[in-house]
Order: sequence, then C-alpha cells, then structure tokens
Amino acid sequence: MTILIVLGVIAAVFIIAALWITGIYNSLVGLRNRFKNAFAQIDVQLKRRYDLIPNLVETAKGYMKHESSTLEAVIKARNIAAAAATAVAANPADGNAMKGLLSAEAGLGGALSRLMVVSEQYPDLKANQNMMQLTEELTSTENKVGFARQAYNDSVMAYNTAREIFPNVIFAGMFSFLPAELFKIEDPTERNAPKVSFN
Repeated sequence: MTILIVLGVIAAVFIIAALWITGIYNSLVGLRNRFKNAFAQIDVQLKRRYDLIPNLVETAKGYMKHESSTLEAVIKARNIAAAAATAVAANPADGNAMKGLLSAEAGLGGALSRLMVVSEQYPDLKANQNMMQLTEELTSTENKVGFARQAYNDSVMAYNTAREIFPNVIFAGMFSFLPAELFKIEDPTERNAPKVSFN
C-alpha cells in the first residue's frame, strides 16, 4: 500500500513537471511566433518601399543625366537591402540575417539621402508631380516601417525576456530558443529616416 502511494506521488510529480515544462515550451513558441509575425509586418512595408525606389530613380533619371552614379548607387543599395530582407523574412530568428538587414538598410538610407541632396539642385525635378507623389508615398512608407519596427521590437523584447527568466532559461537552451535581434539602428546619424521632401 505504501509503495502504491509513493508511486502515485512520483507519477503526480512527473505529470505536474511535464505539464509545467509543456507550458513553458508553448509560451516560448507563442512569443517566437508573435515576433515572427511582427517582422512580417515590417517586411510588407519594406517591400512597398523597395517597389517605390525604382520608380523614384526612373523619374529622377530624366532630370539627373549627370548623376548616374548616384542613381546606380540607390538601385544597388535597394537590391542589397531587398535580398537581406528576404533572408530575414525566411527566418526572423536568425540574428546574423537581421544584422545583415540592418547594415543593408543603413546603406540604402545613405544612398537615398544622397539622392535627395543631389535632387535639390534640379528645380524641374522638385516640381515634377510624379516625383512629389513618389516622395510622399515613400515618406508615408518610412513612417509605417517605423511603427512596424516598434511593434517588432516590443515582441522581440517580450520573447527575449521570457526566454531569459528562470526557469525558462534552462528549457530555452534545451529546446533551441535562441535570442532574437532587435531591429535597431546602431549609428546615431542613421536614426532619422531619409529626407524625401521636395518643398
């Protein structure tokens, strides 16, 4: 009789521990999926921006014939950023892919800023209705990227906090829940969105 009680207690402890570990695992899966979904929202806005940039360059090309290197730099930076975004979209939990995207985005931001500075020298381009509409759409998209990035970073913070607290940290390592990278800009000079105003 005593053996049955002991076996019952051991079985109950085992079941409670299994349910507890399952709860931790499921919680981490939910948080990981939440930040992956949050990155998908960024990805939508980045793709929109990447689609706008060739139109912007094509419009500027007619006015900026002597600035082909600037225009080519924007397209090259856009292509690099689009490829990096695709890599992150495949696995938002890949820290190296996120670092690659951040670097590519910094390069694209710099190239767009140079384009906008050079375009200031072309009054006809500034007055072009198509160019004004594209820059307005690009500015709106930059704002949406900022909001989506904030939501993503909040989700990543919740996930990273959950995986680092005790006892979750033990099981996070055991089940390969790796830390997620924030979508942050390292260089303070790059923290501002590219200026795309033609006023």
